[in-house]
Amino acid sequence: MRSLSIASTGMLAQQLNVEVISNNIANLSTTGFKRQRAEFQDLLYQNLRRIGSSSSDAGTIVPSGVQVGIGVRTGATYRITEQGNLTSTSNPFDVAVQGRGYFRIQLPGGGDAYTRAGSFQLSATGQLVTQDGYLVQPNITIPAGATDVSIDATGQVQAKIAGQVAPQVAGQLTLVNFFNEAGLESIGDNLFLETPASGGPTIGPAGSTGFGTIKQGFLETSNVNPVQEITDLITAQRAYEMNSKVITTSDEMLAQINQLH
Repeated sequence: MRSLSIASTGMLAQQLNVEVISNNIANLSTTGFKRQRAEFQDLLYQNLRRIGSSSSDAGTIVPSGVQVGIGVRTGATYRITEQGNLTSTSNPFDVAVQGRGYFRIQLPGGGDAYTRAGSFQLSATGQLVTQDGYLVQPNITIPAGATDVSIDATGQVQAKIAGQVAPQVAGQLTLVNFFNEAGLESIGDNLFLETPASGGPTIGPAGSTGFGTIKQGFLETSNVNPVQEITDLITAQRAYEMNSKVITTSDEMLAQINQLH
């Protein structure tokens, strides 16, 4: 019976759906996290009577035919990149992007990664780094003896030095955009990598056309909506139950056939 295998594909699809939802809920408090949504596609169809085939010598054709689908599969887990809320931290090295853009991070192996999580800190040499100690690009070094650090909306970093009237410019934070943000590859630790699907990076100053602005002393929260996730979880659970009911029904039908012998 086709219904057994069809329903099993439905159960597997809803199992993955629940896993995606659970990952969203688990990252409810992750800085800069972007929720994902599972998307599904129907599988190939078996043609028991082909559409458009000839039905008589008079040239009549079959208008609809008989097609039976064989189930469902996961097509993608799409990342939704809408803006999360901004929460105040009062930490001068916490920065959030309001609008489009990613911070560029230098990986230990030499490549670049990208992040929306601006919870930065200082290294032992005064360089701006991530929580894992990865350098923020372009390299920004806070001078020794700085009593205050300010980062404006365009990403310019200025340090107040004791005994000096004018602040000293320590560097300039830039942002990176991609044509298809959903095409970035997540590698964990709030980091993303460029892929052929994302397109190449476009680097520019914050506040310029197409780029968001930077807010010092704020962090972007996860864009997960817990009410929506719980609603989706209930829907996925019910869909899983319905597919399991199909398997139970198919099994009962097979049992009825066995009783005929």
